[in-house]
Amino acid sequence: MRRIIFIALQLLSPVFLLAQTGIITGRVLRADTKEPLAKVSVFLSNATVGTTTSEDGTYTLRGIRPGQYDLVTTSVGYEEQTQQVLVGSQQLTINAELKPQVMQLGEVIVTDNANWKNNYAMFLTEFLGTSANAKQCKITNPHDVTLIYRRSKKTLEAFSYDFINIENKALGYRVKFLLKSFKADKLNNLISWQGRLLYEDLPGSEAQKRKWEEKRQDTYYGSSLHFFRSLVSGNYAKEGFIMNILARRPNPERPSQELIQRKIDKFQMVNRDSLNYWVRMYELPKYQEKLYRQPIMPDQVVRPTDRNGLYGISFPECLYVIYTKKHETMDFKDIYRPLDMENFETSVVTLYKPYAMFDNNGAVVSSQSTLFEGTWSKSKVAELLPVDYVPSASYTPPYLK
Repeated sequence: MRRIIFIALQLLSPVFLLAQTGIITGRVLRADTKEPLAKVSVFLSNATVGTTTSEDGTYTLRGIRPGQYDLVTTSVGYEEQTQQVLVGSQQLTINAELKPQVMQLGEVIVTDNANWKNNYAMFLTEFLGTSANAKQCKITNPHDVTLIYRRSKKTLEAFSYDFINIENKALGYRVKFLLKSFKADKLNNLISWQGRLLYEDLPGSEAQKRKWEEKRQDTYYGSSLHFFRSLVSGNYAKEGFIMNILARRPNPERPSQELIQRKIDKFQMVNRDSLNYWVRMYELPKYQEKLYRQPIMPDQVVRPTDRNGLYGISFPECLYVIYTKKHETMDFKDIYRPLDMENFETSVVTLYKPYAMFDNNGAVVSSQSTLFEGTWSKSKVAELLPVDYVPSASYTPPYLK
C-alpha cells in the first residue's frame, strides 16, 4: 500500500549544537491601541519552548536549541502572527502587535452526529495513525476539530479555530496543535497538513520517564530528523544511512489514478469482467524505475546558504534513503526495492521545488517542498518528535546492544 506524507555545506560540531542555547524576549501589544496584551501564547512551533505573556505583555523564551523556527504569537479574538527566526547563542528581542480578528462568513457545513463520528474515526486514522503509538494517543477536545468529507473527491478535510489538545502517552508528550489545514486524499493516498505545534512533557514517575525516553529514542533513530542532522554533522554513514538516486518515469501502461478509481466505482456492482480489468490496472506499478546503486555523498546534494545554520538540499529525480540499522515491517507496494537488497527501512524523497531548506536541528523549513514515501511516511502525529529533541547520551539503541 502506498503511503505518502507532505511536510548547506559547513559541517557543524554536534558538541557546539548541544552546548549553546538561545533566548528570545519581547513584548506583545494590541495593534490599534498599543496596549499590552496579557495571557497571549508565544511559542516556537514544533518545539518544546513556549510561554504566555505577563500583564505588561512581556515574555521570555529560554533554553532554545539553535536553529530556524516559526515564532507564533496567538490569542483567541486576534489574528495569529508568525515570524521566522534563526536562533543562535545571541539573545533576540522580537516584539509583536496583534490585530483584532475580523470574523468572516465561511463555508456552511451541515452534518449529523453519525456523519461526524464516521468522519472523526477516519480523521484519527489518517492524522494520528494506526501504530502502537497511535493507540496510546488521545484528543481530549475532539469537537474542536471541524471536519468536511467530500464524497465525490474522496477527500477528508479538517481544521481547528483553537488548539487541539493531544495526550501522547507513548512518547510522554502533551501536544497543543493549532491545525490550519488537513487533507486526506483517499484517491491518491496523499496526506498533507499545516499547523503549529507546542510540545509539553507529561508528568510521570522516574520509571515512566525512562520508558518514554527509550520510546522517543527508538522513534528518533532512522527518522527524517535523524537523517538531516546526520548530514549536518557529517556522520551520516556512521549513523547508518545510505543515499542513492532513484530515477522514475510514469508507467505508460497504467491509466491515471482518478480514471481507475472512477471505473472501479462504476463497475463495482454491475459488471464483474470490467471491474476485474480496472482492478488489474490499479495493481500495475505507477512508475518505471531505476535505482543507481552507487552511493552519493552529502556534498553532492547539500549546498551552502548565506544564513548560518540553514542548508539547502537538491538532487535529480528522487533521493533513495536506506537506514541500515532497522528492518522495515510494512510492505510498501510502490517503493522500489531490488531483490538482492536486505529489507532495511527505506524512504523516498521527492522535491516539489528546485531545492528544500533544512536547519541544523534537522527540520525541513521550506513549506510544501518535500514529499516522503516509504518508512518516513509512517510518521504521523503519534510519531512526531519536537525539532529541539536531543537523544540522551546514556542511551544505547536496541540494534547496538
